[in-house]
Amino acid sequence: MTTTHPTPDAIWTALAAVPDPEIPVVSITDMGMVRDVTVSDAGRVTVTFTPTFSGCPALHVIKGSIEQAVRDLGAADVEVRSTLTPPWTTDWIGDDARERLRQYGIAPPAPTGEGQLIQLDAEPTRCPRCGSLNVRMTASFGPTLCKRMYVCDTCREPFEGFKSV
Repeated sequence: MTTTHPTPDAIWTALAAVPDPEIPVVSITDMGMVRDVTVSDAGRVTVTFTPTFSGCPALHVIKGSIEQAVRDLGAADVEVRSTLTPPWTTDWIGDDARERLRQYGIAPPAPTGEGQLIQLDAEPTRCPRCGSLNVRMTASFGPTLCKRMYVCDTCREPFEGFKSV
């Protein structure tokens, strides 16, 4: 009897369907969290991911969702590793995911650029609803550590915006 194991491509496809637990319009691969997928000759699957923030409260949910998605492909031996090196950056968010964030009402982050890890000054943020740059930050921390709260002075709507890291 020959045992087949899921291929790395099949695993990447399955992981692309795993939503970010805090922002369900994007997946963990859209956000650039999944860093590596390997399948050993014996069928052991190892998935390495980087959380968006080291203290991310959804870390265990993400890890469990990754494991379940791989097990659903028939893998019995699954290891999910989280790593903080290199640290996650908003530059890993795909362009199509940035647009879905905007449509969802979250201002996508500006590119961080080479060599910068953290933006201490808030970057110009465009309102995801009306497109205006006439916005003001109302809180440095939103419902999650990776976002700030803003109000658009043009359309008067509050919104969340991703921090660039």
